Amino acid sequence: MENLKQFRPDPKLRLMDQVRQVLRYHHYAYRTEQTYCDWILRYIRYHGAKTHPRNMGKREIEAFLSHLAVQENVAASTQRQALNAIVFLYKKVLDIPVDKNLEPVRAKRHPRHPVVMTQSEVIRVLNHMQGIHLLMARLLYGSGLRLMECIRLRVHDLDFERRLIYVRAAKGSKDRTTLFPDSLH
Repeated sequence: MENLKQFRPDPKLRLMDQVRQVLRYHHYAYRTEQTYCDWILRYIRYHGAKTHPRNMGKREIEAFLSHLAVQENVAASTQRQALNAIVFLYKKVLDIPVDKNLEPVRAKRHPRHPVVMTQSEVIRVLNHMQGIHLLMARLLYGSGLRLMECIRLRVHDLDFERRLIYVRAAKGSKDRTTLFPDSLH
């Protein structure tokens, strides 16, 4: 059975160190840690950095999120990411419930069509590369690897016989396999 007690950060630590401690306790990805810390700092700075988040609440959260949507014109997903970071701060670090009826100005969803390069454009780009960067670009393009997955690849992750690439601890800490491009085999 899951432990029902919430992890309490060390109160002697500064706020951002407490945030990092809780993120690491819950095994958040390093990139998520960086992003959440950035959003929390932006939230604090937006309110003048003189008021501790413990002394702020619904009104301040809504003001910050509305500012992101109206003045900074961020995408809806970016606004949601900022909200998630702030909710994490209040619920997990400060142990303060967040009002479920937050009503900031919502960022508009901008329907964007993905920009996809044609095969000839890809070939032209690859022709201007060399060495390890060319190898990495060809792996990314030919096998669908994410950048960090490609960077973390090791020789033993390549299965020449089955023409597979084993991706270990990929996004979400899951293992997966992908195709080993014939052109790189």
